[in-house]
Amino acid sequence: MPRRPVLIFAALVLLAALGLGSFALMSGRLHGPQSSGAALVGGPFSLLDQDGRRVTEKDFRGKYMLVFFGYTYCPDVCPTELQVMTAALDQLGRDADRIQPVFVSIDPARDTPEVLKAYVASFSPRLMGLTGTPGEIAVIARAYRVFYAKASNSSSSTDYLMDHSSIIYLMGPDGSFVRHMAYTTDATKLAADLKDALGTSP
Repeated sequence: MPRRPVLIFAALVLLAALGLGSFALMSGRLHGPQSSGAALVGGPFSLLDQDGRRVTEKDFRGKYMLVFFGYTYCPDVCPTELQVMTAALDQLGRDADRIQPVFVSIDPARDTPEVLKAYVASFSPRLMGLTGTPGEIAVIARAYRVFYAKASNSSSSTDYLMDHSSIIYLMGPDGSFVRHMAYTTDATKLAADLKDALGTSP
């Protein structure tokens, strides 16, 4: 997939606000490295889960949230990352109960609650899918400093790819940002990072 200077510039601006440093655009998707330090990530949102229930950030209080933004028609990055998240949580044993994994769609036109329900079920019964109106998705994407856009070479209104940042966010039980992990993080490293954040022994 060709590189798109305009999209790269827009993503740089968004990721610079996060303090994530440099990143590479690979296969039409964004990959950011891990960095340290506080970041203004997260905030209020109102979305629908895979069962059509309205949920907000307040529904997750008391649990860690492991958040990834993507879409169900994603051919490679999204399923790979959700598999990594699932495998990492499986390695945590009972500590996984302290974390709610969340998949937020950046393609609400196609990702209805019904579509999301079938999709997340193929990865883990723990995984929650969230979608909403384009406006509602824009709100949470801004809160998490997530870049997304329809691929510029898409020629169909129904069959298209989405460019999006590929970062896993860990949010604390109070809704505050804890850390982020890059797309290149494997399940073993992610599990170790989660154990560290939870304060449990490896």
